[in-house]
Amino acid sequence: MEHSKYGDDFNVGDIYTTAAITVTETHVVNWAGLTMDFYPLHMDKEYAAKTPFGERLVHGPLIFALAVGLVGSAGFAGDSAIAWLGADDMRMLAPVKIGDTVTVKVEVIDKQPTSKPERGIQVWRYTVKNQRDEDVMVFDYKMMFHMRG
Repeated sequence: MEHSKYGDDFNVGDIYTTAAITVTETHVVNWAGLTMDFYPLHMDKEYAAKTPFGERLVHGPLIFALAVGLVGSAGFAGDSAIAWLGADDMRMLAPVKIGDTVTVKVEVIDKQPTSKPERGIQVWRYTVKNQRDEDVMVFDYKMMFHMRG
């Protein structure tokens, strides 16, 4: 089967940037409903106003999901991925508030062969940034790719 891209097309040091999305009230409410995470810092305006943040924050796992979606929608990898193998070293570096706009910078940081030449493992570092270009989340996303062999 021919693919539009292969893991061979990516090199350590390559950098890609996604489009941006503004995180809305609708995202937060829908995420809470999907995950049953109704923690008051996300859902209760009066509670959140009394915290050091002064307002509600977006769920961290929602930011992770948006990052994965933004990268997938950007199409950098084409149809080269075989499987997602996990995310390592995830850190929430700064709060994301409703109305913030996020984008993702992706850097290929590792590329390893497997015992099968038609497959390879890569690690892409996702750095989520807000509208002020501040890093809000970072994680290493590990995937198996089709290789030309």
